[in-house]
Amino acid sequence: MSVTEQIAALVQPLLEDAGLELVDLEYKREQNGWTLRFFLDKEGGISLDDCADASREISSLLDVEDIIQTAYNLEVSSPGIERPLKKMADFERFSGKLAKIKTSEALDPSGTGKPQKTFTGVLAGVEGDDILMNLSGQGESLVRISFQQIEKANLQYEF
Repeated sequence: MSVTEQIAALVQPLLEDAGLELVDLEYKREQNGWTLRFFLDKEGGISLDDCADASREISSLLDVEDIIQTAYNLEVSSPGIERPLKKMADFERFSGKLAKIKTSEALDPSGTGKPQKTFTGVLAGVEGDDILMNLSGQGESLVRISFQQIEKANLQYEF
């Protein structure tokens, strides 16, 4: 189990008790050393106070469990306006919202004869292991993209 998986498993109950969702977790070396970054959300949006409270709780828990042996900076924030979509439940929850999906290989789900790796459109739900999306600029054609083929996905800011 990786360090991020261990940390996620450790803090998940704490976050759930606080009514928070772990959207993403990063642990990486940056210019100023190691950074452990939590992206949290909750129904109705997360506040600065929520982030501060979560940061204190997470820091205390990690100090006790001592999973990370090196010095690191702890950051806790919201996932932002262009929130990443990581789980099948995210695609269901944000149905009706504009999103961008990047796939691991070029696909031609709309049968245009022009395979592509980036798709932008309105999420239309989930069916089995497929994400349904109405593609923008293509006559609002509904396409299916397998969840397993998604490399990266996030909401898009709508003007």
